[in-house]
Amino acid sequence: MDNPIHIWRALCVAVAVVLLLSPAAVTPVAGHNDYGEHNNYLIIVRSPYEYDKRLHQNVSSWHASLLSSVCDSAKETLAADPSAMTRLIYSYRNVVNGFAARMTPEELEKMSKMDWFDRALPEQTYHLLTTHTPQMLGLTGNRRRGGLWNTSNMGEGVIIGILDDGIYAGHPSFDGAGMQPPPAKWKGRCDFNKTVCNNKLIGARSYFESAKWKWKGLRDPVLPISEGQHGTHTSSTAAGAFVPDASVFGNGLGTATGMAPRAHIAFYQVCYEQKGCDRDDILAAVDDAIEDGVDILSLSLGHEDAVDFSDDPVSLGGYTAILNGVFICAAAGNTGPSPATLVNEAPWLLTVGASTSDRRFLATVKLGDKVEVDGESLSDPKTNMGDPRPLVQDVDGTCASESVLIAQKITGKIIVCDAGGVVSTEKAKMAKRAGAAGMIVITPEVFGPVIIPRPHAIPAVQVPFAAGQKIKTFLQTTQGATATFVFKGSTFKNPQSPMVAPFSSRGPNRRSRGILKPDLIGPGVNVIAGVPSIEDVEVDPKAAVPRFDIKSGTSMAAPHLSGIAALIKHAHPTWSPAAIKSALMTTAETTDNLRKPIADVDGKPATFLALGAGHVNPQKAIDPGLVYNMSAAGYVPYLCGLNYTDQKVNTIIYPERPVQCANLSRLEQDDLNYPSITAILDQPPFTATANRSVTNVGAASSTYVVEVEVPATVKVEVNPPKLTFKALEEVLNYSVTIRSADGRAPASPVEGQLKWVSGKYVVRSPLLVVAGIRQA
Repeated sequence: MDNPIHIWRALCVAVAVVLLLSPAAVTPVAGHNDYGEHNNYLIIVRSPYEYDKRLHQNVSSWHASLLSSVCDSAKETLAADPSAMTRLIYSYRNVVNGFAARMTPEELEKMSKMDWFDRALPEQTYHLLTTHTPQMLGLTGNRRRGGLWNTSNMGEGVIIGILDDGIYAGHPSFDGAGMQPPPAKWKGRCDFNKTVCNNKLIGARSYFESAKWKWKGLRDPVLPISEGQHGTHTSSTAAGAFVPDASVFGNGLGTATGMAPRAHIAFYQVCYEQKGCDRDDILAAVDDAIEDGVDILSLSLGHEDAVDFSDDPVSLGGYTAILNGVFICAAAGNTGPSPATLVNEAPWLLTVGASTSDRRFLATVKLGDKVEVDGESLSDPKTNMGDPRPLVQDVDGTCASESVLIAQKITGKIIVCDAGGVVSTEKAKMAKRAGAAGMIVITPEVFGPVIIPRPHAIPAVQVPFAAGQKIKTFLQTTQGATATFVFKGSTFKNPQSPMVAPFSSRGPNRRSRGILKPDLIGPGVNVIAGVPSIEDVEVDPKAAVPRFDIKSGTSMAAPHLSGIAALIKHAHPTWSPAAIKSALMTTAETTDNLRKPIADVDGKPATFLALGAGHVNPQKAIDPGLVYNMSAAGYVPYLCGLNYTDQKVNTIIYPERPVQCANLSRLEQDDLNYPSITAILDQPPFTATANRSVTNVGAASSTYVVEVEVPATVKVEVNPPKLTFKALEEVLNYSVTIRSADGRAPASPVEGQLKWVSGKYVVRSPLLVVAGIRQA
């Protein structure tokens, strides 16, 4: 096995003594860089050029020879600034036919003329997409009541790889007590010492070889530790151990656990605080994770732009992952509710949006006129505000200036603050220094009824925008207005749950309009999970360091689905990544706990572009009846159908044998054997036919009857309307023809659903009909 190239460096250095002794050669002159400007590039090698073990010891030495062939040795010295040196950063073995290198534009120009050169991608930065959910999702409960943990053994023996910003290994969520050793296939390593890694946290590594040259001053992490919360939070959400008495300042008190508490965690640090996540480091981590033996990969990171599949590390690494049977789950992004903001769009990824749960951290503002306004708070539920306090509003509304707050003489008063300026936790610190007794924070209007509470330095209640306007009206129309707070702690089974999170990124899929994204949604609002410590809060130094906090984002939703996928993997170890994805999507719920359509934050039913197939239902996903299965090779004609060049297709499908699209039958997007169906009616006669294959994983002898629900503006015909299976793993085909009822392109997206029904099984596919182009 090749070394992952953390040791190897290909340096183009001058060997002539005269150059080493020349002051001009080692000290750059102002305004003139003798070494040339160096940048990081991902170099894609053209097919069919590949590593030949007869000529080179390993892939690394081959890539080093390619780089050395273009090094401008005359300008390279053992410079004081090591970033001004050409070097091989990573040599990839699995995810792409290529390597990452730091080099000058002149060297890149020379390289571009080589026969083996396909293209170079400049450096790119990705970003992180930032206790009760096991019960809400039906994972707990005894066997009689159908708790999924009982039928999946809590994911025992499954390895979940997490790519994130660091992990606090000593957290109780990563306690290995009672855990079985990792399976024999595990080949990874742990850079912590043997007393830190255990049967829960079995692997931990850092990837910074590319980042450290791009971001000068970035400290080489000796260990994959981060002062931030993100990586510890996502890891404990996916597979954290049982930790009793977990809470956030007394809120949400209970036993914290991940979705798959007996699964193993392999952690790969690829992100760094205030910097981001370097593309080439991400690729290197996925490269290693595949060889290490992970079963699931969870990536709560992405790039805000619509990145071509052949240029995107999540797409490239994801394809190689599924080629090796590894299920890959990725966050959809946090730039909603605007349309076409979704990231991680490749169809071989499970792209996860975020939803609310049915838990609230309830607090009430009692106004002087006896009117009560509900909001949420992470202030200790035992806090007693006592008698009503004077209620005031900051002169500029946002409470963003400490000097202004002090000048208003707010001592002993409750201050009302709009959103904007600095974050509310900083406002609370300023208000505390100004003497305020409490604070009301009004949530932005775009968030609707959704509140994301944070712990504040003084008693605080965060209220929805509409409720905030009532409070401000009372304040402005009432002389001597007063208020007080009542903190009620956690409440459950709140109505209209789940709801799509306001920040959850929306479709349509910018890279492939014929594939509906997100795939589905999962809990991503106010998730309690493990952290090294709580940020932005002053904690009594004598008190125990808080080890749990609330975070929100599709970053939190993705590890929920990764953990659930681990449960399904344990129950069905031979299922392909596509089969697991299908099981999750076709059993997803489209109604909330009031049996009404899942709503968006505006109160209207959420569209498929926000909801995907629906909200995850793990209990149903473990036994879906039918699955839409496919191998990695099934995506190749689809990529050709997107009009990708042969070189781009071969970049994505590496290390599979190179293909020529001219020799393949191109596949239209609506014909990909995907669990959702998107019909693009872009030209007369405004008709489309989608072909699908389903595999029987339910009852050996069974008959499924189709049910179609669509508006009258479209007509749908399914052939055949009945599927009769005689054995498990039997595959049957059907086609869906969708046509415009009036012979015209739809003026707006049309939504419906197709269901195959057999007894307890309902295998549902969202059906989306749109006009317009097929690829953004």
